[in-house]
Amino acid sequence: MRSSFLAATTMGQLQKKLDLIGHNLANSNTTGYKTRTANFSSLLHQQINQNGIDGESPRLTPEGIRQGTGAKLGHTNVRMDAGTITQTDRPLDVALSEDYHFFQVQVTENGEAETQYTRAGNFYLQPINNNQQVALVTSEGNPVVGENGPVVLQSDMDDISIQDNGNIVVRRGEQQAVEASLEIMQIDRPRSLETVGGNRYRFPDNVPEADMTAVVPNATLHPGALESSNVDMGEELTNMMEMQRAYQMNSKSISIGDQMSGLINQLR
Repeated sequence: MRSSFLAATTMGQLQKKLDLIGHNLANSNTTGYKTRTANFSSLLHQQINQNGIDGESPRLTPEGIRQGTGAKLGHTNVRMDAGTITQTDRPLDVALSEDYHFFQVQVTENGEAETQYTRAGNFYLQPINNNQQVALVTSEGNPVVGENGPVVLQSDMDDISIQDNGNIVVRRGEQQAVEASLEIMQIDRPRSLETVGGNRYRFPDNVPEADMTAVVPNATLHPGALESSNVDMGEELTNMMEMQRAYQMNSKSISIGDQMSGLINQLR
């Protein structure tokens, strides 16, 4: 039955939307996470003829009707509006103050280094070169990029902090000095980014990165703070209930169609 095929197709796409909602809810406490949204679009429509015997129409309707073959998940978007700033007072935590600003991260895959972008500012120090130096890294261990490349410091420090202008201040004994500075990038069209996991983003290969990015010369940051995710729990739970009701309705349609087929088969 056409109704069963239509319902089964739609149920598969509704499950993808439910998976997306579940992903948002699971990351509601992830630093800098951005909500994923999805839109549905109709699949192809087919014309069903209504002609009766000898070409005569059995009812006063047009020659054919157009019936869709279900719905599909059209495309997924990332909502880039800023989340709430939460104070942590941790020296290596820093939050961005503008919507279109991003930290740069160097990710090495298959021996090739690639610059990616993130809004998560929970940074750590990772020992390198036989503990002689430390690198500023993300929670996944990827180096954070500064004005002169990945941020690498000598390990014999007594204290470290990040200032509101992105400067990294290191104290050794009684001496304090700015030994590195974060390079903040502005991306004019953040919707052109694609997600790569780990709360990171990159430009697709067919998008000219140089035309979309620019270095922010006087970026203002929030030291000792983190940007919370922009997941709206109420909205996500409401969307989940709507998708569950739609899934149940399509499932019921298949069940009713099966019952109708059973009744027809019992006719003698």
